[in-house]
Amino acid sequence: MSLEQKIMAELKTAMLAKNEKALRSLRAVKAAILLAKTSEGAGGELKEEDEIKLLQKLVKQRKESLEIYQQQNRTDLAQKEQEEIEIIEKFLPQQLSAEELKTILIKIIAEVGASSPADIGKVMGSATKQLGGRADGKTISTLVKELLAK
Repeated sequence: MSLEQKIMAELKTAMLAKNEKALRSLRAVKAAILLAKTSEGAGGELKEEDEIKLLQKLVKQRKESLEIYQQQNRTDLAQKEQEEIEIIEKFLPQQLSAEELKTILIKIIAEVGASSPADIGKVMGSATKQLGGRADGKTISTLVKELLAK
């Protein structure tokens, strides 16, 4: 089942349950999918990896907004962003724990032969391909920098 079909099924369920939080989030995801499908070069279909990237982008945007709202003490808006993050993350692959991520990154660093912070680009390229949506890019980057600095 494609992401769009899953979203539509969840949207119907949320409408029947009159769940405003879920409706708001699912409609945003549906709009992003339609926009991606109709944009140039997409050809009307999204691959699974593109769907994951799209969802990650939506979560990232909401996390950035959440941070801003928390800094400005706007708990009402921050709560809405948090609710949307939780709903969107249901459609992402299971995220790796910090320990699992660190173990995988150590293996990738060894495979690539990286030894200094100058090799971050090599490691990041390989890591983002291998981890495919199971970890946030910012988290991967921070850990790679930490590991290569040692």
